[in-house]
Amino acid sequence: MTTDASATRRTQPSGSGKPPRARGERSPLASFGLHATLLIASLVAVFPPLWLLITSFKPKTDAFDTGLVKDFTFSNYSHVLTETEFPSWLANSLLVVGLTTVIGVFISATTGYAVSRFRFPGMRPLMWMLLITQMFPVAVLIVPLYNLLATLGLLNQPVGLVVTYLTIAVPFCAWMMKGYFDTVPVEIDEAGRVDGLNPFGVFWRLIIPLAKPGLAVTGFYSFITGWAEVAYASAFMTGEENLTLAGGLQTFVNQYTSDWGSLTASAVIVAVPAALIFGFAQRHLVSGLAAGATKG
Repeated sequence: MTTDASATRRTQPSGSGKPPRARGERSPLASFGLHATLLIASLVAVFPPLWLLITSFKPKTDAFDTGLVKDFTFSNYSHVLTETEFPSWLANSLLVVGLTTVIGVFISATTGYAVSRFRFPGMRPLMWMLLITQMFPVAVLIVPLYNLLATLGLLNQPVGLVVTYLTIAVPFCAWMMKGYFDTVPVEIDEAGRVDGLNPFGVFWRLIIPLAKPGLAVTGFYSFITGWAEVAYASAFMTGEENLTLAGGLQTFVNQYTSDWGSLTASAVIVAVPAALIFGFAQRHLVSGLAAGATKG
């Protein structure tokens, strides 16, 4: 009888008339503060690209006007696409990025699968080497890479940039793909070998279809590596017709003047392919990164 009465008193609301707040539930003031902080952070994140877009539609004389667009114009885009080397830069970037993405995904996937499934001499030093290469900053690697490309005759050549970008993308992506393949049951490989498939057949026909999230992350990272990189593109490529987009955009800003209209219009065009690739791959990014990080 006493126990029932105590339980009844514990379940009854307090004398203030307000029901007790569940553990972990935020107060109205805390909830308001959280949402206000998220709103402010969103505005801070959205403002720079939004202002870049607005400025690209202003006449060059109004580039520093703090107001919205008064005289809407496409002259900046017309100038960039028809009176500059921008189309050549775009073609060069698409070639370099396309090769970097395709080759990077293939090498990363095969390397990750090999170190996930097989044991061979030098496997551990190989993984350590892939990890250590990520520790060197770009500024330290420019000179040795420049000398290496000059010796091989690859300076001012798209192939030279592709090789350089692969040295950035492959080590990280191979580690991530290794972690992703670790989550795929080994029994699938064994079933494939029972059916007569060789190791590459098992990899290509059974494992790759299951690794789409990991491949999407690898492809996206390889794409962004080549699309947004500036230091190597500026150091290894000369002549306006040979530049990629990252290097070409720098020509709009020099020591004395800055063509902000052309620069903002070019930046908007450059951002479109990256946004499209992200939109295509975003449904796989979270699962691919999570799987690769869990056991990588």
